[in-house]
Amino acid sequence: MKTEIKLIDYLSTRRSIPAFQMGEPGPSKSEVEEMLKLASRVPDHGKLAPWRFIVYRGEARRRLSEELAKIAMGDKPDLAEDMVKVENTRLTRAPVVIAVVSRAAPHVKIPEWEQLMSAGAVCLNLVMAANAYGFASNWLSEWYAFDERAHGILGVNAGEKVAGFIHIGTPTVPPTERPRPELAEIVTWIGDDA
Repeated sequence: MKTEIKLIDYLSTRRSIPAFQMGEPGPSKSEVEEMLKLASRVPDHGKLAPWRFIVYRGEARRRLSEELAKIAMGDKPDLAEDMVKVENTRLTRAPVVIAVVSRAAPHVKIPEWEQLMSAGAVCLNLVMAANAYGFASNWLSEWYAFDERAHGILGVNAGEKVAGFIHIGTPTVPPTERPRPELAEIVTWIGDDA
C-alpha cells in the first residue's frame, strides 16, 4: 500500500535519483500508460500536443544502447574502457526509459517557443507521475538527444527534437539533497510591496 503525501510536501522534498542508481522492478505497461496520461496534462496553447512519447523497455534497451555506443566509439576510438561501458549501457540503467519528443513547428498563432515549453512541462509531469506511482525518475538529455545519427536508431523523426529521456525504476539508494539556489539570487520583485 502506497503512502499518500500532500503535494506541498512532495514538492518541498522532490529529488532525482541518478539513472545508474535505479533497478527493477520498473513500472508495468499499464502503469506507464497511466503515467503518460498524467504527463500529457500540461499547458498546451492551441491544443496542438506538440510532443509525443517513445517508450523503451525490455531487451530493446540493450540493443539500442549498443547502437548508440557504436556512434560514440566511432567519434572517439580512444574512448577509455570505463566510458565504453557507460556508452554500452545508456538505456539499460533504468528498467524503463521514455523519450519526450518535441514536434514543435511553425504555426500561424502558437509560437514554437510555447510549443517547446509545453514539451518541457510534459517531461516534468512525467517525472512527477513516476514518483506518484512510487518509482524513482530522472530527466536526462545526453549527447544522443542532440545527435541526428542517433535519432534514427531511437525512433525520432526528421524535424523532431528530444526534450528529454525520462529514466524510471526502483531506487537502489536513498535520494540525497543538493544545494538549491537562494531566493535572493533568483528573484526580482517589482511592485509597491516589493
